[in-house]
Amino acid sequence: MKFNSQGDEEVTYDAIVVGTGISGGWAAMELSTKGLKTLVLEKGRMVKHVIDYETANLDNWELPNNNQTPQDEIAKHYPKQNRTGYTIRESHKKWFVKDSEHPYDDEKARFDWMRGYHVGGRSIMWGRHSYRWSQMDFEANARDGHGTPWPINYDEIAPWYDYVETFAGISGELLGLPQLPDGKFLPMMPLNCAEDHLRKGVMDKMGRVITAGRVAHLTAYDPAVHKGTRGACQYRNRCIRGCPFGGYFSSLSSTIPVAEATGNMTLRPNSSVYSLIMDKEAGKAKGVRVRDTETGEDHEFYAKVIFLCASAIPSSFIVMNTEHEEEMTMDVSGELGGNIMDHHFRVGARGKLDEYGDKHHKGRKPNGVYIPRYQNLGDKASASKDFVRGWGYQGGGSRTNWMRAVREMNVKVGPGMKEALIAPGPWQVGLTAFAEALPDTNNRMTINREVTDKDGLPTISFNAKWTSNAYAMKDRMMNDAAEMLEAAGFKDVNTYDAHSYPGLGIHEMGMSRMGSSKRNSVVDKHNRLWAAPNVYMTDGAFMASAACVNPSLTYMAFTARAADHAVRELKKMNI
Repeated sequence: MKFNSQGDEEVTYDAIVVGTGISGGWAAMELSTKGLKTLVLEKGRMVKHVIDYETANLDNWELPNNNQTPQDEIAKHYPKQNRTGYTIRESHKKWFVKDSEHPYDDEKARFDWMRGYHVGGRSIMWGRHSYRWSQMDFEANARDGHGTPWPINYDEIAPWYDYVETFAGISGELLGLPQLPDGKFLPMMPLNCAEDHLRKGVMDKMGRVITAGRVAHLTAYDPAVHKGTRGACQYRNRCIRGCPFGGYFSSLSSTIPVAEATGNMTLRPNSSVYSLIMDKEAGKAKGVRVRDTETGEDHEFYAKVIFLCASAIPSSFIVMNTEHEEEMTMDVSGELGGNIMDHHFRVGARGKLDEYGDKHHKGRKPNGVYIPRYQNLGDKASASKDFVRGWGYQGGGSRTNWMRAVREMNVKVGPGMKEALIAPGPWQVGLTAFAEALPDTNNRMTINREVTDKDGLPTISFNAKWTSNAYAMKDRMMNDAAEMLEAAGFKDVNTYDAHSYPGLGIHEMGMSRMGSSKRNSVVDKHNRLWAAPNVYMTDGAFMASAACVNPSLTYMAFTARAADHAVRELKKMNI
């Protein structure tokens, strides 16, 4: 039942943004700074930068259970969140939803969906690796026939990459590689001696480039550019607890404070958007339906333009559920809810070094090495007959510590025990491949109306699996990692395949894909819904392919571009 304590005029804005994560924060900032009165709706609770990072400066022994969450609590409330690799701990469990309150169904095929419902979304917990797509990535679908061709090329998005990199602050190294375009970088975080050893050895023996991971951390701070409430990275590596220094890019430290400073943004937490309100005659959306997650009351809010930035699955859910609420078709292509993509990974190798026993690393830098894609680059030398597309590697080097004694149980009790525990172990490096998954219309999410969440709203069912192309890559992903380590002189090299399921890479994409026609896609080249051209989708939902690099920087660029387009269209009175 609709409940509004205010008149329509008081719940009407120029723009509505759904979600406060990476895409939602950018939309809020861009629209607000361009003069639009903007309502920002967040499903979860309010979180304030610095104030609500209660554990950021605490050591494990200052936290309950030495920072261990009891297994019975995990089993009851976080069984699926815990399997995503971000092990639930007392220091950061507040950022993860309780599966008991927000269930989903993956009985047909396992899907690992990591979520955080709060202001700032997953921009607080993300891995922060930030890479541009290349022209090769935008051409991939058209070239090999998987998925619908992208209606945009690299040259069109490159200026927006420049724009968002400058504000977000991406540290990295200029390489001149066409498959991994350079950007507007802050100084690169240095490699440690083991990583540099790998870099030099692989280049000398195999001619492959290794660089530091390009991450959204301020290695140099310019208050005139990096607005908000930010400072340089302190190399504490407690990022998942929330960074009180604003060293890494998050909505809370960066885009939302700028939006708030304009006076044009109204932020409303505890507001779960569950459908669009359509003007069927005009062929546009009038607003959104919202359930207040504290009171259970339903509200309606209205705007000329709407940005769906709730992340790929919730944003697609909103459009799918609109069909039910409005009793109308929102997609004629049949692709809405299909083409679930992610990056398949947890495959690679690790090895040890005999060298550098007199060296140790200082600080806890938040990145390691990155090895750009070198397969299927368009030439005969890199072509594979076994699979299309390719992968890159993320990894890092460190020295083992006293914990090896616990694992290996080889330290005898006696006079030498203390010395053995204090002395660091050998240097080691691990490499993990992140590979591109292909779009497949049969990989789907559907709405489950029989099971509801704690707010009484429908939930999601998944049926998504890796394609045969993904499995065709796996042996090469492992063996190539081992080959590089061995070429650089590493010892005791071992490969591993820990297996990942869709969702585990936390790069969900594709359920409302972009294309050239409403017959083959859900949104157009400007990120607008074909069914409602005043509704923009700029999170992972619109992606027509996945590339093999982390996608968040691309979401930022497309969001800024879409906001610019929306404002220009509003001025022209086209929407």
